[in-house]
Amino acid sequence: MNYYLISAGSLSAVAALLHLGCIYFGAPWYRFFGAGEQMAVMAENGLLQSTIITLVITSVLAIWSLYAFSAAGIIVSMPLVRLALIVITSVYLLRGVAGFYFVTNPIGRSPEFWIWSSVICLLIGLLHLVGLKQQWPTL
Repeated sequence: MNYYLISAGSLSAVAALLHLGCIYFGAPWYRFFGAGEQMAVMAENGLLQSTIITLVITSVLAIWSLYAFSAAGIIVSMPLVRLALIVITSVYLLRGVAGFYFVTNPIGRSPEFWIWSSVICLLIGLLHLVGLKQQWPTL
């Protein structure tokens, strides 16, 4: 069992659930988690766009969680798991690093959002990276 990939997959699953919480609880959650005022206003106005965007993000995070669990050996083997984990790891790490650029130019979000989300993405990316390195020979 690869605890790094299990941890990474669990964190992606938690992120997916929090995104579902944004849909269910609406604008206050969008604001609290830093989605931006535009998303919060869309949710307040009952616009479907905020729900669709959030469901897409939720789906991606859930699939990423399944791939981490698959590579860790706790669920059935997923297709192209090696390639998928390379992409997932890269996206998390790139998002984590790139987010620090936006601290000084937050484009509709707070600097705190960019700091916290970047640290979280880097953490999940590093868990993926270590887990992927450990599992590489068996994938």
